[in-house]
Amino acid sequence: MGAPINTGDETLDNVGRHAHWFVRAAFVSVFLYMGIDKFMGSGIAGFAAAMDLPYLMALPVALAEIGAGVLIVLGALTNGWITRLGAVMTVPVLLGAIVMEHWGQWHFMATPTHPLGGMMFQVTLLFVALYILVRGNDF
Repeated sequence: MGAPINTGDETLDNVGRHAHWFVRAAFVSVFLYMGIDKFMGSGIAGFAAAMDLPYLMALPVALAEIGAGVLIVLGALTNGWITRLGAVMTVPVLLGAIVMEHWGQWHFMATPTHPLGGMMFQVTLLFVALYILVRGNDF
């Protein structure tokens, strides 16, 4: 896990081997929270109605978010292909969110035309997902 960074400072290099957890924690916390949150309150049916999605499309979105978070953590403990699988699961979810809800506004702030905000955050997450997909556990 974690590629050596070889800064010349032994302490920094030792800590650097574990820095991948910062990226994992940030990425995983978003997807686990959003996936679990879709089961809370009005549940998957409420999420489906709010997004104008069929229930049978909304359910896999929530499960993919939770599954991706779990796999990216498990990948750190096992191998890079598990990490990559978790990352690739987020790509269609993020592309769907960008195209269906956030397209047309870059800034993340809510506006009358984009009540859930623009696509800045989702595009950033998409690039992080692609980075994790390419690098596996070597980041």
